[in-house]
Amino acid sequence: MPAIIAFVVIVLLLMFVPVLVLGIVVINERQVGIVIKKFSFKGDLPAGKLIALNGEAGYQADTLAPGIHLGLWRWQYRIRKIPVTVVPQGEIAVIVAADGTSIPPERILGKVVDCDDFQNARAFLTKGGEKGRQLGILTAGTYRINQALFNIITSQNASVQGIDPENLKVYRVEPDRVGIVTTLDGTPIGAGEIAGPIVPGHDNFQNAQAFLNGGGQRGLQEQVLLSGSWNLNPWFVQVNQVPMTQIPIGHVGVVISYVGKAHEDVSGIEFTHGDLVNEGHKGVWVAPLYPGKHPLNTAIMKIELVPTTNIVLNWAMRTEAHNYDSKLSSITVRSKDGFGFTLDVAQVIHVGALDAPKVISRVGSVQNLVDHVLQPIVGNYFRNAAQNYTVLDFLSARSERQGEATNHIKTAINQYDVQAIDTLIGDINPPAELMLTLTDRKIAEEQRKTYEVQQEAQNQRQQLVRETAMADIQQDMVKAEQGVNIAELNANAEIKRAGGEAQAIRATGEAKAAAYRAGVESLGEQGYVVLQLMQIVGDQKVRVVPDVAVSGTQGGAGLVDALVGMMLRNQVNEGKALPKTPQA
Repeated sequence: MPAIIAFVVIVLLLMFVPVLVLGIVVINERQVGIVIKKFSFKGDLPAGKLIALNGEAGYQADTLAPGIHLGLWRWQYRIRKIPVTVVPQGEIAVIVAADGTSIPPERILGKVVDCDDFQNARAFLTKGGEKGRQLGILTAGTYRINQALFNIITSQNASVQGIDPENLKVYRVEPDRVGIVTTLDGTPIGAGEIAGPIVPGHDNFQNAQAFLNGGGQRGLQEQVLLSGSWNLNPWFVQVNQVPMTQIPIGHVGVVISYVGKAHEDVSGIEFTHGDLVNEGHKGVWVAPLYPGKHPLNTAIMKIELVPTTNIVLNWAMRTEAHNYDSKLSSITVRSKDGFGFTLDVAQVIHVGALDAPKVISRVGSVQNLVDHVLQPIVGNYFRNAAQNYTVLDFLSARSERQGEATNHIKTAINQYDVQAIDTLIGDINPPAELMLTLTDRKIAEEQRKTYEVQQEAQNQRQQLVRETAMADIQQDMVKAEQGVNIAELNANAEIKRAGGEAQAIRATGEAKAAAYRAGVESLGEQGYVVLQLMQIVGDQKVRVVPDVAVSGTQGGAGLVDALVGMMLRNQVNEGKALPKTPQA
């Protein structure tokens, strides 16, 4: 037993004697040695100082790197071995310096000095490092930092330090969004301005010292952060994410910027109702934004959407989806004949893409255009025009009234760089008593038209019956017509035949008369008569002897009488009439 105790004592002496005599300190690779000097012949630290630079008693600026260090006797030095500082991936660490010069009153964060990311405390103090919260940050990695001088705040100890751990994450701006930045340090923003100007060279606010060196101002910034990941010091920058400005199809966006370069009107001398500026200047930008997504800082500029498709505005009870006409109602007018009535009107307008900035510069917004320009122009026109016409003029000649309105309104609103496509008169609501009269008149007119139609139908029915009957007797009519034609032809034939016979008899008579006259002239009247009688006797085969006895008389009269008597007897016996003797 005594032998074992002796052995242990020897081992302990071998271990501690070098430490006591040589002051050996061993620092491994994952440690940092912070040296505290218990006493020093070089005096004490100046008042207000925490870290010794010249061997004074107290915390020393220089740390012990991994390895074996000699001369650090325990009676004079105390060594604190602490783990190295590790900042995880996707995170940052912020720093609070316990020593250094004071931060100037115009700033709230200590400036960045070249000190190997706070790993060289001596460089930090000798180059003017300032005590307090620092502009500089630590990004992901491993650091050997003198934590006697620097308090390292990571997500692991953030809550203890009063910081939200989420603020020590690498800041990420989501796709389709824009980061609107507010800086917490820098010179004050100038009077009359609402945001600090764009400062080049600070790598999207990741290099805070470059921002300040470039004259960066604290407060709202013109510059925005686009989609991506950024190492931002939460004590220096605050970011508010907003959606990108989206200009839908069928619209343009007119930019009204409240910050930028000095105002320079580029609208030209012909445009006297407003002014326009180039992009980057303060005012209404002359070039509109076309459909798409735009990374705009909506905190310092306003985007007025202007439809470039036709806009329909209703002076009626209905409202379009765009809602510009929500305040419009039917127009009340008074006619020439003293009746008050209402009109429903629809106005179709169009604003060209290049004219949109002019419209916004003049009136401020599309809603103002409707409320302060179109409403009085359209309403007053119809109120004035109605006084020149009766209610019936509007009811019976609406197309003419509509054409007049279109021409007038087109000219009026064209002065505001707005195109009037069409003016449409909808429902006309005259007084009830007038409508009753018109209704009665219309009913009477319709009844008259009905009677006319019925009469026409009766006429057509009669015509149909007549034509049906005519069709039924058509065959008889044809036969009768043919009979008439035949009778007419027969009559004409008889007439012609009778005319021919009469003509023949007349010719025969005339010939016989001529022959008689010639015979009389030649034989004398008695002699010719006798000759004729003898011819008749011969032609009729009348017997003269012995049936007739002729006594001798003077002049031959007895012979004639005898012949005549014989002829009469023969005729009586045969029941025939004697032929007529031709007249001379």
